[in-house]
Amino acid sequence: MSQDAKPVTIVMIEDDEGHARLIERNIRRAGVNNEIIPFVNGTDALKFLFGADGSGEVQSGQQLLILLDLNLPDMTGVDILQKVKSNQHTKRSPVVVLTTTDDSREIQRCYDLGANVYITKPVNYDSFAHAIRQLGLFFAVMQVPETD
Repeated sequence: MSQDAKPVTIVMIEDDEGHARLIERNIRRAGVNNEIIPFVNGTDALKFLFGADGSGEVQSGQQLLILLDLNLPDMTGVDILQKVKSNQHTKRSPVVVLTTTDDSREIQRCYDLGANVYITKPVNYDSFAHAIRQLGLFFAVMQVPETD
């Protein structure tokens, strides 16, 4: 199926409303018009990703790109990453970890679990906005496989 037939859906799991708005605005500024579905906690995001039955089959044939904050109110992003990458229907979906944590063990752990990109959020607003715009440009050219 061609890229045009089924556009990539961006699933943003970010509990900080300011960060979420900044991320969306700067992805848009980079010319990415894909649907962005925001979640402020892991529970709702997992319900969306894996469906009511928890199987993940609900995403079959979708192209998902997941933006994941590690520090969420109800669970860690690492738990979500683990679930996404161990589910047969979502394991190929790229996961971009966007977090304030720059601990090298945490970075290694995320890559070991299958994160595709790990980005530390710059503390400075302008740097963060610039980083997200760059990420948006990357999204505009990257290929995302369909889920099984």
